[in-house]
Amino acid sequence: MEQTGQTEALLLKNQLCFPLYAAARRVVGEYTPHLKALGLTYTQYIVMLVLWEEDDVSVGHLCSRLHLDSGTLTPLLKKLQEAGLLLRRRNPQDERVVQVLLTEKGRALRQMAVGIPQRVGACMNLQREEAEKLYTLLYRILGDRESGE
Repeated sequence: MEQTGQTEALLLKNQLCFPLYAAARRVVGEYTPHLKALGLTYTQYIVMLVLWEEDDVSVGHLCSRLHLDSGTLTPLLKKLQEAGLLLRRRNPQDERVVQVLLTEKGRALRQMAVGIPQRVGACMNLQREEAEKLYTLLYRILGDRESGE
């Protein structure tokens, strides 16, 4: 069966989305055993990363930083609050805004997570320069001007 230009575009090997999807699944899979030991899912971990970086932020700010919508983030924050890692409270200046802040337990968890990025990074089959280039390209796809920095 001969492929035309249009049907060629439908081959799995020609889809940019597929290696992105498969690579993302593989990377998250590398994190899973490390995060399980902390009682976190990957999505909970990235929320904690933002909070360890900048505590007491709005849900809207978290949504923006993590490229998640509030419908996805709210149940996740509720579970982290039930685990005693953070608190959610209304902003006294604007009751419509929910602020998220770490508890002592949430701050203490940071020390337990310190080695995770290095351990996961060691599993990637990339040279430092390749990893830096990939990082830049992925943030370009996301449309982030700050490249996550």
